[in-house]
Amino acid sequence: MTGPRRARSVLRTIHLWIGLSLGVVLALVTLAGATLLWEDPIVAATHHELVDRPLPPPAQQATALGQLLALPQGQGLRGVSLPSDDMPVFEASARGGDKLYFDAGTGQYLETRHASSDFMLLVMAWHTKLLSGEVGETILGIVAIAGLTMLVSGTWLYWPGRRRLLVHLKPHARPPILRWASWHRMVGFSALPLLLVMIGTGTTMAYRGAVRNGLVVAFHDAKPARPPAVGTATGPIDWPAVFTAARAAAPEAQFSRIMLPNKPGMPVTLRIRQPGEWHPVGRSSLWIDPVSAQVVGSDDARNAGQGGRISNALYPIHTAAVGGMAWRIVATLTGLMPSFLLVTGFLFWRARRRRPPGRKPA
Repeated sequence: MTGPRRARSVLRTIHLWIGLSLGVVLALVTLAGATLLWEDPIVAATHHELVDRPLPPPAQQATALGQLLALPQGQGLRGVSLPSDDMPVFEASARGGDKLYFDAGTGQYLETRHASSDFMLLVMAWHTKLLSGEVGETILGIVAIAGLTMLVSGTWLYWPGRRRLLVHLKPHARPPILRWASWHRMVGFSALPLLLVMIGTGTTMAYRGAVRNGLVVAFHDAKPARPPAVGTATGPIDWPAVFTAARAAAPEAQFSRIMLPNKPGMPVTLRIRQPGEWHPVGRSSLWIDPVSAQVVGSDDARNAGQGGRISNALYPIHTAAVGGMAWRIVATLTGLMPSFLLVTGFLFWRARRRRPPGRKPA
């Protein structure tokens, strides 16, 4: 066997066994991802008691925030997502992945979605961390890279040349070995750009810190802004004053999340979405002194360098937060493709093993 043929044979074996092993995990992860693209309407349909509420005015929400943080359920919370038209309640994440909800007008505790039993939270934990925390996230990155390897190797193995492309990708009904091979090739090649986008952006989520730092260095971006230090005095936070100062500093922004200081000398961080940002909760921030309720610094994502802007675009593309309903539908169908390729690839492999001796392979 010549060198090129030997290399092709080795690559075919790698493609096969990665597909039949890690491909199973990848297919289940992408199925979960396709489901998560519809998380908001699913949660709304299954939790009417949370979404069928009026959205109180900002001043009332600010007062309610202070009240909820004083509750037993609010003790120890690091961050709180602010009410919106789609989810008109406060949402907070507890250790272990539980989601706590509070009334937007009074701060009253409403309910908890438990990570161990809530369907959508289980789907999220599988899709992002394989139900295994940081270890699972690392393994998921490896699985995603393996998926990209399968896509590239499959394209190289079955590339017929431009002249034979349409004939080679034509689907067949019989015999079974040709049926499964043709469908596997046709769908894999046709969906290749979309699969590269979705699996590629998903891979960057597993290594988001390294990816962002690498892009910032590659494009020679300025160092990102850091939260400034504030005084170490402590006391109750005047949340209405905090929101008033924030609104004056960012009058057009959508307020999305509050991050509480974890030690004295750190500001309150208000995550905001400026006009034109793709990220569903924004990548911009305001830093506010918790004692004086004055804005002491900000980071506007619209002013990021090229590397930072590319990094900020990866998550919205992956989660279909940008592109409207058309991209969400396309992304959902793309999430189903690895399962289709897994099944057709397995059926092709099984039909090939059952092929009578002496028959030419497909």
